[in-house]
Amino acid sequence: MPYYIPLTLTLLLLSAANAAAEGFPQGRWVDLSHDFADDTLYWPTADKFAKTTVFAGETDKGYYYSAYNLAAAEHGGTHVDAPVHFGRDRQSVDKIPLEQLIGPGVVVRVADRIGRDRNYQISIADIERWEKQHGAIQRGSIVLFDTGSAQFWPDPVKYLGTAERGEAAVAKLNFPGLSPEAAQFLVEKRGVKAVGLDTPSIDYGASQMFETHRALFERNIPALENVANLAELPEKGFTLIALPMKIRGGSGGPTRVVAFLPEK
Repeated sequence: MPYYIPLTLTLLLLSAANAAAEGFPQGRWVDLSHDFADDTLYWPTADKFAKTTVFAGETDKGYYYSAYNLAAAEHGGTHVDAPVHFGRDRQSVDKIPLEQLIGPGVVVRVADRIGRDRNYQISIADIERWEKQHGAIQRGSIVLFDTGSAQFWPDPVKYLGTAERGEAAVAKLNFPGLSPEAAQFLVEKRGVKAVGLDTPSIDYGASQMFETHRALFERNIPALENVANLAELPEKGFTLIALPMKIRGGSGGPTRVVAFLPEK
């Protein structure tokens, strides 16, 4: 026997749903993620993204169906570096608390500081310059750095410094990063939850010791890399959400990063 919801109950449910929608903050969402495709940029020694077709088309039963297989390294495209990436016994990507990747966001712009040599290291002075205009970075913030690099995506020469692949190409990488001193400042003096930037690595391209990774990950502070569309964000006043693929024991993973800008 079919079950019918009484009209009065239906109206009550619709009214409650509309009230909930009306109560949700109004604003705009900004996608801060590059999509994954054949031209997605990866570290020269990492396996690139591959999408192969299982089936795409009309089935013998007369309906459309599509499915694909995916393969890629953890670290490439817009992704999160989990602390275990450079920290023994630190959090893997599935163990990062959700609240650490969701919170108030800040954008520090340094594109005007980067010269012809793109191996610029973002300094404490760059952060303090921002704070003179916008106030001290609040504890629990997620700090993003806009180096202007996203404009070069997905050109490997302009973005990475080289289009070559393999171990020998690593020495030719050339892009901005966060200095170890600035990383320590953000963690110890500002109590940030996470950091991110629009380049392939939180360390600058020519780094060999990855000191910024180590400074952050020793303290279980994750990093977002290859973040997109930072130019669309204000310097503060938005909420950042970065949810990575939940890979058990993973050192990182592809991540959908978005920002919510509430109406003023």
